[in-house]
Amino acid sequence: MWGDSPPETLEAFRAWWLTAPALGTGGFPRIAPRGHANARLMVVVPDPESGDSDTLLSGPQGRLLTGILGAMGLAAEDCYLASALPRHTPMADLAGLASSGLDTVTMHHIALVAPQQVVMFGQGLSAFVPAAGHDGDHGLRGLHRTGANPPVLITETLESMLDMPRMKARFWRRWMDFSA
Repeated sequence: MWGDSPPETLEAFRAWWLTAPALGTGGFPRIAPRGHANARLMVVVPDPESGDSDTLLSGPQGRLLTGILGAMGLAAEDCYLASALPRHTPMADLAGLASSGLDTVTMHHIALVAPQQVVMFGQGLSAFVPAAGHDGDHGLRGLHRTGANPPVLITETLESMLDMPRMKARFWRRWMDFSA
């Protein structure tokens, strides 16, 4: 996707994310990730919300995430928010997109952020991580070359939690086990 020279900083990655022709075109705008390196928690969602125009997760899913983070005792500045796809992509073939090279992009992005933990909201995002795990929990063994190996929790999408409130309770139980 980026040839022989991947972006070496988060700033360079953000610029590449917003302009790279290899990431394709679409009817929705590209939305940059937000946050800082060495975040306590990196959150990855499949794609931006349909109403996002300047800020990732600026709609109902973002409000739900803000509530979840608050319940975790985390402030927005403790977190790095990213999406696996640069723009809202209804009914995306996540496994196909991951195998086309976006899995490598995601792993590089996580390596640049170097978070303490990662939560991926969407079971389809398991195609973006190289390690097999149990019950959706993964350590990112593919990042050993960077010295980072953050634990990863892969869970339901924020959208499904909005549609089915019982999913929030399931996520919370999994988070408690994961963060213990």
